[in-house]
Amino acid sequence: MKHIITVGFEQLLIILLTLIVMSCGVSGDRLKIEGRFLQLNQGEFYVYSNDGLVTGIDTIKIRGGRFVYDIPCEQEGILMIVFPNFSEQPIFAKPGESIDIKADASRLREMEVTGTKENELMTEFRELIVHASPPEIVKHAAHFITEHPQSIVSKYLLRKYFLASPTPNFKQGLQLVRLMRQQLPDDNELTTWQKTMESLANTSVGSILPKFSATTVKGEKVSDKQLREAPVAVIHAWATDHYVSMDMQRIIRTKLKSSGGRLKALSICLDPSKKMAMQTIERDSIGWANICDEMMFDGKLAKQLAIYSLPQTLLIKKGKIVKKNVSREKLEEEIDQLLR
Repeated sequence: MKHIITVGFEQLLIILLTLIVMSCGVSGDRLKIEGRFLQLNQGEFYVYSNDGLVTGIDTIKIRGGRFVYDIPCEQEGILMIVFPNFSEQPIFAKPGESIDIKADASRLREMEVTGTKENELMTEFRELIVHASPPEIVKHAAHFITEHPQSIVSKYLLRKYFLASPTPNFKQGLQLVRLMRQQLPDDNELTTWQKTMESLANTSVGSILPKFSATTVKGEKVSDKQLREAPVAVIHAWATDHYVSMDMQRIIRTKLKSSGGRLKALSICLDPSKKMAMQTIERDSIGWANICDEMMFDGKLAKQLAIYSLPQTLLIKKGKIVKKNVSREKLEEEIDQLLR
């Protein structure tokens, strides 16, 4: 007796889709990257991701100028490939996709990445900026973000050129992140970047010192007003376990004594313990206003003044920020120039 098996339309569709995915060689929860490199027979690249796509730093090994890199992938994200010359290039990952890389090892900036729309857009951007100057690259990045505010490529460009750049334009970056958030209102990372850029834009060189009020470790009230009214003022962030910032405190103490009252100072201690901060303040005879809210970089004033690392110093003249991130080696010279 023959048994007749009937398959419904929905079941048939699922089977067909499964066969299509299997024929592509990449399952829906994995990512496959294949690469071909001229002028590089053997070697290795490093891979990392801030999105959790890989744990720590992974390695890609090149054999005969080729490699295959296959990893689990359950979410979109960015893989950063680090080449032997320490340059980095992003690969935009998506579950179930296969990505192809072609490059000449002597011209890594011109590498071609295909397989997804995002990687092809980034390849076009790379081709556009290959001979551009740094200011031109920033212009191209801003134009790209304006044209593609929903793209993960735009998030990469925003971070690279308007947030993590050595000389970022935070005001322009703020305009761009606001544009992106109109299209991606639920993106928590963009929300964080916007808050960061707002703080950084408010404390960029040429800006008026933002308004603030705080309480010192001695319980005294201090505000921006005292610093704005001084001919020259310095705001310095420090911590007891950070030698360079501690040494800069001593430079500030010397300059305060010799300034004849024309220099005012405010220090922000980023220690988790106010008691520890007060012991150091007393030991080093730090007589000016010091704030320690025990919140470290998450403190209200630290965020208002965009303090995200140590050492951090702002120099203010007649209420306007004129220098930022002054080094220990330059601090005394910069203060002297302003006092003249």
